[in-house]
Amino acid sequence: MSVAVRYLSKSGNTKKVAEAFARVAGVDAISVDQEGAKITERVDTLFIGGALYAYGIDNVLKEYIAGIDASKIGRAVVFSTSWLSKHALDLIAKGLKEKGIEVVSETFYLKSKAIDSNIAAAEEFAKRVL
Repeated sequence: MSVAVRYLSKSGNTKKVAEAFARVAGVDAISVDQEGAKITERVDTLFIGGALYAYGIDNVLKEYIAGIDASKIGRAVVFSTSWLSKHALDLIAKGLKEKGIEVVSETFYLKSKAIDSNIAAAEEFAKRVL
């Protein structure tokens, strides 16, 4: 099974979760604003996450999602971190579904202050959905 992990993180919290998923999958977690983030070969599972910024997801993440070639993605798993709201999960999933990408119904969310104490939970989630 091929896996890719992509994320956008301004505080580093979403990055920590992405790295936990990547460890389980044996791949690198790549920020969507970094070189090499574009998915050029088919992957069975794409973990993709970001946080809520000013009531929406960041434009960089929106543009990344809009540019995904849906034919290269088997399914997507959405994750997010934030200090208050899980709304980013819905916004990311909506953007992926609009591209015709299957989105796994189970998502992963952590509040910002709970990241470090829940990395093992992130790893268990990744094992379960893979």
